[in-house]
Amino acid sequence: MPALGGPGQVPACPLIACELLQGALLALIALTMPPLPVLLALVAARAIAGQVFQPASRAVVPALVRSEDLESANASVGFGTQAGEALGPLLAAAMFPLVGLQGVLLVDAASFFLSAGLLAALPSVPPAHDGAAPPVSLFRQARDGLVYLWRARVARVVALGFCAVVAFNGVDDVALVLLAKDTFQAGDSAVGLLLGAVGLGLVAGYALMARLGAQAAMPVMLVLGFAVSSVGNLLTGLAWAVSAAFAMQAVRGVGIAAMDVASHTLIQRWVPVGMRGRVFGNFYGAIGVAAGLSYVAGGLLLDATSAPVTLLVVGAGGTLVTLVVAWRLPGALRTSAAPRELE
Repeated sequence: MPALGGPGQVPACPLIACELLQGALLALIALTMPPLPVLLALVAARAIAGQVFQPASRAVVPALVRSEDLESANASVGFGTQAGEALGPLLAAAMFPLVGLQGVLLVDAASFFLSAGLLAALPSVPPAHDGAAPPVSLFRQARDGLVYLWRARVARVVALGFCAVVAFNGVDDVALVLLAKDTFQAGDSAVGLLLGAVGLGLVAGYALMARLGAQAAMPVMLVLGFAVSSVGNLLTGLAWAVSAAFAMQAVRGVGIAAMDVASHTLIQRWVPVGMRGRVFGNFYGAIGVAAGLSYVAGGLLLDATSAPVTLLVVGAGGTLVTLVVAWRLPGALRTSAAPRELE
């Protein structure tokens, strides 16, 4: 890659490429309005580019901020992502009567091009590997990351704990719909309230984590996040009204923000720079698998029981995982050596 900074410095080219590709695909969809098979293929390609962007962006954060600002930086990334996901649909709804579907898609495409421009303006970062070394296949890189993730105790405990909590609790958004409609006999507005409660909690949680910054002990935040996100579902299963379930889910959102910031910070601090991208790639892939398993198993549980029972079961399962992580993580931290440098 060409150097934009000093010797041995490279820009975040994969991130820029991902944003440019997503913008180009959205523009192509807007300008051609293709038939359904082609549309599905283009949407799938954009989704893949987005999934590549996530681990790559998390891996490069430590090279762009000071060590003492890493926690706040991760919280700010989460806050911006969550706020964008909340505001995006509202902005699209406001623009739709004015510019139509094609206009909304073109504005969305422009946002990716703007993002690529902002990324290009970032300071150059050191390469994660020796540029003189022979290229390694994507399969080999993924395998190396998976092997490292399994052998490194801190990263393994964090990743397995996170994925296990997701595997138990991932089905909660489906359960909340049935809880509102079947258990509370409420309408679509109640469904929106319950689903929106987690988003409100996430925004508040990321803002709190950004304010605490390095003052917050990330191992403690990880365990607390696991606990709050899981117990929140358990207590939602015991809720007697929409208002009570709303409160539990809002608090749960704060827990999800804490576990997100803590897990990313711990991996960034305890995985050497040359392996971070590969580890994050496997981490995000494992989270996707865990979420899929949660929908399958949780859907079967919902069919066999009810929404309150499902929330009780998944919340209890996540709480059990939390206890295991609280037991295993301190030992992993004591016996593992963190890399000397973040960048």
